[in-house]
Amino acid sequence: MSLARRLWVDNAELAGRALAHPFVRGVADGSLPREVFSGYVAQDAFFLEAFARAYALALAASPDTETVLAFAGLIAGVRDELSMHAAYAARWGVDPSTTFPAEATLAYTEFLLATAATGTVGLVCAAMTPCMRLYAHLGQSLAVEGVAADSPYGSWVTAYADPAFGILADQLEALLDAHATDTPAVRTAYGRAMRLELAFFDAAIP
Repeated sequence: MSLARRLWVDNAELAGRALAHPFVRGVADGSLPREVFSGYVAQDAFFLEAFARAYALALAASPDTETVLAFAGLIAGVRDELSMHAAYAARWGVDPSTTFPAEATLAYTEFLLATAATGTVGLVCAAMTPCMRLYAHLGQSLAVEGVAADSPYGSWVTAYADPAFGILADQLEALLDAHATDTPAVRTAYGRAMRLELAFFDAAIP
């Protein structure tokens, strides 16, 4: 079993809690209040900008051309996510630029950027992989369950269930396997990121 797979399996309980989270269930059945989702979109836009910066720092520290190109492709994936969020923001009158980051958002972004600024490429991958793999898991799981036909959030599920997003998660896991070893620091970074994902969902619910 690869390191990336082993870390995901070891954190399966946290992934299950994310899938069962009231925010995620509200997205699936359409019951999530629009203002809650709008607030999430604004916070996630702030988070994704930091995520892209962390990728950029990892790219700058990359030891070879193959890794540089891989991180460049992953940055492009964040650009596509930000475009999706911009479409939601325009539709619902949300201006992320006027939104102050919540405590849970800052906790996550500061963790990622500090890790990217001081850690090895492998450690950065360990801190960033949970976000990608978890969202691919959520999208694919909800797509299999079937999203309510009248849910206004169907496009959110479709985006993360898209095989193209899953491929991006695969690529980041491949980088994790190539550049990290199974150390306490790597396990701690991965587990902390998973817990911060749950805290991000918690903060979205009033």
